[in-house]
Amino acid sequence: MGGVPSTPRWGSAAEMRPAETAEYLIGALVGEKSYPLASDYWQKLLESPLHLRWPSHRVLQASQLFAQNNCKTRHLAKILVHLAWCLQECVSASGVPSAALVRALNALYISSVFLKYFIENAKSDHFEELHLSLDENEAKPTSFSKGGGPGRFQVKIVYGILLAENYQTIEQLVMHSVLSFLGKVDVSTNTYLLHHELLNFMLIAMSTQLLSGPSPGPDDSHPFIDAMMVQESSLVSLVVSKLLLNYIRRPNFPIDSSSYSIFSEVNQTGVLQRVGSAAANFVLLPFNLFVGSSGEATRSPLAENSLNVLLILIHYRKCIETDYVKDRGDHSSEPLPKEDACFSENPYCKALENAQDIEFDRLDVEGNVQNGPLVRLPFASLFDTLGLYLADERSILLLYSMVQGNSAFLEYVLVRTDLDTLLMPMLETLYNASRRTSNQIYMVLIILLILSQDSSFNASIHKLMLPNVPWYQERLLHQTSLGSLMVIILIRTVKYNLSKLRQDVYLHTNCLATLANMAPHVHRLSAYASQRLVSLFDMLARKYNKLAEMSNNKMHMPNGESREEDNLPEDTTAELHIYTDFLRIVLEILNAILTYTLPRNPEVVYAIMHRQEVFQPFRNHPRFNELLENIFTVLDFFNSRMDAQKMDGEWSVEKVLQVIVINCRSWRGEGMKMFTQLRFTYEQESHPEEFFIPYVWQLVLSCSFSFNPNSINLFPVDLPLEDSFVGEDGQKLQSGGLNGLEQQVDVLV
Repeated sequence: MGGVPSTPRWGSAAEMRPAETAEYLIGALVGEKSYPLASDYWQKLLESPLHLRWPSHRVLQASQLFAQNNCKTRHLAKILVHLAWCLQECVSASGVPSAALVRALNALYISSVFLKYFIENAKSDHFEELHLSLDENEAKPTSFSKGGGPGRFQVKIVYGILLAENYQTIEQLVMHSVLSFLGKVDVSTNTYLLHHELLNFMLIAMSTQLLSGPSPGPDDSHPFIDAMMVQESSLVSLVVSKLLLNYIRRPNFPIDSSSYSIFSEVNQTGVLQRVGSAAANFVLLPFNLFVGSSGEATRSPLAENSLNVLLILIHYRKCIETDYVKDRGDHSSEPLPKEDACFSENPYCKALENAQDIEFDRLDVEGNVQNGPLVRLPFASLFDTLGLYLADERSILLLYSMVQGNSAFLEYVLVRTDLDTLLMPMLETLYNASRRTSNQIYMVLIILLILSQDSSFNASIHKLMLPNVPWYQERLLHQTSLGSLMVIILIRTVKYNLSKLRQDVYLHTNCLATLANMAPHVHRLSAYASQRLVSLFDMLARKYNKLAEMSNNKMHMPNGESREEDNLPEDTTAELHIYTDFLRIVLEILNAILTYTLPRNPEVVYAIMHRQEVFQPFRNHPRFNELLENIFTVLDFFNSRMDAQKMDGEWSVEKVLQVIVINCRSWRGEGMKMFTQLRFTYEQESHPEEFFIPYVWQLVLSCSFSFNPNSINLFPVDLPLEDSFVGEDGQKLQSGGLNGLEQQVDVLV
């Protein structure tokens, strides 16, 4: 075993040096001998200072031996039960006892190391190798009593009765205890570390999802996350509320290191404090990285982990067995058709969707009775926090989850007068699209589309003036309305997508849909935004003409001839239809502005007059002529007014605009055809889990959690050299349960 005795030598703990005691206790845990749940061995293990300095290969050997013997000893199940009892003691005590904290932390570190190894190396579909049950032949504890003096860990409950009366499985017991602590115990200087490590443990426990395919099936097994889904609604609401409050309040890492025994003596950092989470491949930063040079905390890992856990919980979907599945039998190898999939309700998603503002509860005002517990949140603080951290892709996803699922929060956002708090960081994300992931761009565009469905939003963004936009480099934007900036950025996003070899139709559609929703409410669109709007038509028209030419050439070519452009794209006709629709949408946008808001948008009129030649080739086109009639009506009206003016010298921009502004006042819209306003709404696809579950885990893996890429089936993984996983943000994360630990150990807490 290389230093980890499988049959340790007993001796007086007082006679041994601390390292020898720790060696013995860990050796006993992974060894062949099974210690009953009621054995005092567990008290010694959890209360002893485990000061060891193991390199990665020893932790790996210990994990392998533990996996080999766990089927007989059931020590993983037993330490999880003890973890649950430790947490229950912490919850039930009026103040969390320091001794209980030490036991809970030791139980957490030990179980995290080995549980992570088991999951990463699982061979069975249902994780039978975890052996999350006790041997029927083992004597059940009957003499535990809570209390019994300081430092004693005793629980008066028969294990069998505990499971029979309250929990069906050990997974339900431990996850209930974990969630109870997170939901009921406040974050303080004393409890911060335990809160943080419990969230780490939850990420490990839920990582079984990484082993499943992207489409959840009825045969998928996720013992711990499924156990979380069956908890009582009151506990679910507490947990959702606490996770969001952690994200909002962003509690700092306690600066007073003496609060934690693991920091009290610099030279005595224990193995499971120092190596445990590293073996589970958490990139835990050292204490001096949590604290800046000024002594103030520089980041909140608790807030980040809270967000990770919340996103995984709310986007989880459990596929349940339907009559179709039962009828076809268990031996069918065919995948379950999407239309036949049935999913159980996710209580965490429901709790988030029903959350209300702590300052104003619409349901109470209207006199309606709320069924079940309600999550109450400070929407103002959540709004402000999101605005500060929308550069983080996970915050974008949280904002999406709130505005898409929670109508109360969406209404709150729409009535805020400082919409730039949310919009500016999202528009900056679109501006830097080349340095962002495609999924992040999609999320931002969908959020903007959802907001643009509200007419008051579309009106208010044109009233909010921005003194400058420092991150916009193409030109100086002074005193530009938020609405004008949004038009500029959306058009710029379309242009960026057009420049790519493979254009994203979905991206085009979302940008144009948002612009179409905004069009009837445009107010004093800036000169630059107006120019970009006409340029958008020109860009799409060039693409359309190119496709039309390619299509005509293919139609008139003799049989058997082939040219290189016939292969780019493969289906020119289909793409031609798509860009026909895009051009029609842009013409609808221009029509809506000219029909409903022309007097308030002289710059749009000027931009159309300045580039009127781009519309001429489509005037008699059967797909566009009807939509162009209004544009040419406007052009005829203002061109005639220009011709009637007697000017000495050449026309200047200022003089042309002056004529337009004067004649906008006399504009009555005579001869204009009224078209039904385009209105686009966002609807989530019928199986959103196929996108969101892999997406959430990709975000988690790119931050503070890594997993053996060879074991991941949830999404495709490119395996880099040297068996390491590189996250989306470029951070290199060590793969495998323990590979590379030796290099990490000296910089980890």
